Amino acid sequence: MGLRLDTNLTERITTYYKDHPLRIILLAGLFFRLLAVIFSKGFGWIDDQFLVVEIAQSWVDGTDYYGWLPDEQGINVPKGFSFFYVSLHYLIFKFLELIKMTDAQSKMYIVRLLHALWSLLIISGGYIIVKKLSTDSAARLAGWLLALLWFFPFLSVRNLVEFVSIPFLIWGVQKIITDTKRNRHFYWLWIGILFGLAFNIRYQTMLFTGGVGLVLLFQRKWLETFLVAAGILLTILIFQGIVDYLIWDEAFIQLQGYINYNIQHATEYLTAPWYFYLIVILGLLVPPVSFYLAMGFFKSWKKTLIFFIPTLIFIIFHSVFPNKQERFIITIIPFIIIGGMIGWHQIIKNIEDKPTQLKWHRASWIFFWIINFILLIPVSTMYSKKARVEAMVYLSQYDDLKYFIVDDVNKSVLRAPPIFYLDNWAHYTALMEYDDLDAFKEQPKWKNIAKQPGFVIFMESKNINSRVAFMSSVFPGLTFEKLIEPGMMDRVLHWLNPINDNQNIIIYRNTAIYPDQLSDE
Repeated sequence: MGLRLDTNLTERITTYYKDHPLRIILLAGLFFRLLAVIFSKGFGWIDDQFLVVEIAQSWVDGTDYYGWLPDEQGINVPKGFSFFYVSLHYLIFKFLELIKMTDAQSKMYIVRLLHALWSLLIISGGYIIVKKLSTDSAARLAGWLLALLWFFPFLSVRNLVEFVSIPFLIWGVQKIITDTKRNRHFYWLWIGILFGLAFNIRYQTMLFTGGVGLVLLFQRKWLETFLVAAGILLTILIFQGIVDYLIWDEAFIQLQGYINYNIQHATEYLTAPWYFYLIVILGLLVPPVSFYLAMGFFKSWKKTLIFFIPTLIFIIFHSVFPNKQERFIITIIPFIIIGGMIGWHQIIKNIEDKPTQLKWHRASWIFFWIINFILLIPVSTMYSKKARVEAMVYLSQYDDLKYFIVDDVNKSVLRAPPIFYLDNWAHYTALMEYDDLDAFKEQPKWKNIAKQPGFVIFMESKNINSRVAFMSSVFPGLTFEKLIEPGMMDRVLHWLNPINDNQNIIIYRNTAIYPDQLSDE
């Protein structure tokens, strides 16, 4: 009886999947994204935390901790980042404060959930595009890739502009490909608005939308090109022109600052050879399937011209530009999957009567899904930068904390503490390897207990005894408080590549400020 029920249930699910494949794919994608919402706390990179979350919450608290807004002294200058995406988080945090949700971790559950739901548009849009340009089977496989690719659920809940801008691009391309007959003029204007909103989240998406414009011009769609451009310019005028003018008395000043900064400092960040992104793409998509998708992407260029050229322009620009980081190229990976599946479906038609090649093809896909699922669960549930986040969460119980010190003397680049999780915009001083420790020790202000740090946070355990001894010579009241260890995946990433410096954090309390330890239960 039980076996019969299981068989019937399996048959019903199979039948439902045949009739409604996109719904099942979306549910599967949502399931893993919800895992990420619940378990993947922390942050992935500097930008998703310190250029979004920290800024927005500081505005809600009325502090402008990072100096993004004009000040009375005229010290602050435009930082060269769009206010659009940050302002959306300001509104979210403001609303959560109004309903008495003040805990930082609780707020981030909501933020991750909203981002997870938003990312579902990538799955549905990609599926619809492939179904329109290819077959149902190709659309289903593309949908599964967009839903369950091993790093997508993790990225879906991050405040990463490179990923958050994708749904707008997918949506716009989908509109161009699927239906352009209804309310013709407004339809194309709306497509431009979608592309413009993507630009206001991430400026570099203009490379993609510019490519779309070139294709439309090549196809002699003059009016459509004009309307798309008008929609883009309208959003830029509102969110870059008017907003900047109201805040800084100069339109487009943030955009100008962004362009100038990247030109002047292009070689000061991670640089790599021109083929760096080709290796990243082929690696992330897991060989040999990644090679199938690459071949398919170029095979389908005639069908997918509207996003083939924009994707190519995007890759070429970032390959030539000196500053290279893996996350920069994430924006166009869904389009490589979409175009790749369309083209690869054309290619495999030629091996349907060749058993050996067909067997190899099936085996390679089995290998892909095995590797993908081995990575999917741990990456989707990874608590990224756990030690840095939990250090601030721990200190948040000392709600009157005014000042602390970060000892990071083994490094020249600060692993900044995420003050958002402190629930208190306390100031801190960071000691780096290039700092003069003798000059630090001799500062007269340390004689005034009120100006001493409440805590000293030691980043990683290297030379910890000598570092603690030095700090104790400056602040005799230091006592060990807490060891906070990184998460499992942080340790694995550090083992794979030491550049991922997510190591132990050791907290010492200054008994001159806090005589007694508070319970962290």
